[in-house]
Amino acid sequence: MEILIVLVVIGLIIVFVVGLYNRLVTLRQRVREAWADIDVQLKRRWDLIPNLVETVKGYAAHERQTFEAVTKARSDAMAAAQTGSPEQRAQAENALGAALLNLRAVAEAYPQLQAIQEFKDLSENLTATEDKIAFARRFYNGNVRDYNTAIQTVPTNIIAGMFGFTPEQYFELTDPAQREVPKVSFS
Repeated sequence: MEILIVLVVIGLIIVFVVGLYNRLVTLRQRVREAWADIDVQLKRRWDLIPNLVETVKGYAAHERQTFEAVTKARSDAMAAAQTGSPEQRAQAENALGAALLNLRAVAEAYPQLQAIQEFKDLSENLTATEDKIAFARRFYNGNVRDYNTAIQTVPTNIIAGMFGFTPEQYFELTDPAQREVPKVSFS
């Protein structure tokens, strides 16, 4: 009888450990899926930017510095996507967002450009993509929060330590200067 009780207790402990392990794997997979969603939206933004730049370029040829800044920020963001951590990617993507704000400000200075349907379509697509990126970031960060909380709380922290689960990084701004609204001057 005592052996049966010991086996039942051992069996329950094994089921409990397996359940915790599976929960951690599920949470880690949700983080990875959320990161993939961010990738999809960032790729969409990268694809829209050259078309938007070319459209605006025809009307604002003397704003070359703004176009170069957008192009460089896009290249930096794409490079960070290949090799960067979430923190590095966030910095590059936030710099790209700031450059896009400057591009939009340049576009607003040319009323005739606002009337072109291609520009309107590109601008609307870019705005929708920016909204999707913001949602994807929130979704990713929520999943990272749940995963990091799980690996740091008892009793899952014991299982996480035994099986090498490590915290994930949030997709956030790290440079306070990136939180400031960019200044645009047409002088």
